[in-house]
Amino acid sequence: MPMRLCQLIYTSRPFGFNAPMLDDILTMARARNAENAITGALICRADMFMQMLEGPRAAVTETFGRILADDRHVDVALLHVGDTPERLFPDWTMRDDPPQSWMWNQAEVREGAMQEASAAAAYSVFRRLSRLPPERRAV
Repeated sequence: MPMRLCQLIYTSRPFGFNAPMLDDILTMARARNAENAITGALICRADMFMQMLEGPRAAVTETFGRILADDRHVDVALLHVGDTPERLFPDWTMRDDPPQSWMWNQAEVREGAMQEASAAAAYSVFRRLSRLPPERRAV
C-alpha cells in the first residue's frame, strides 16, 4: 500500500530576520526533512514566511509543532492541511525562494493579506512556484 501524503501550508512573520537566520532555518530544515521524508518550499522575505510541507502526516504534524514553538516565527497561521495524491516539490527537502512579483507587496502583508488568504489561493501560489525554476541567491 502506498504511503499517504499530507500537505500543510502556513504563514508567519519572521522575528529578527537576516540572512544568517534564514540560512540556519534552511540548513536545519533540509537535514530534518531528509530524515523524515518531508519535501516542500519556503517563500521568505523580511516581512513574511509562507511554507508548504509535504510528507507523511505524522512527520508533517511534528514538524509544524516545532515551527509553532520556534520563536523566530510570529503570528503563525495555518492555511491548509490535507491529504494529497502527490508532492508538488518531490525533489526538494526545502526549496527556498523570495516571493515573486505576482505575490503580495509589503503593504498588503501589513494589512493582513497572508492571514486572509484562502487555502486555495495559498495552494495556487505553491503550484505556480513548483513550475518555475528556482531563484539563485547570492552567497
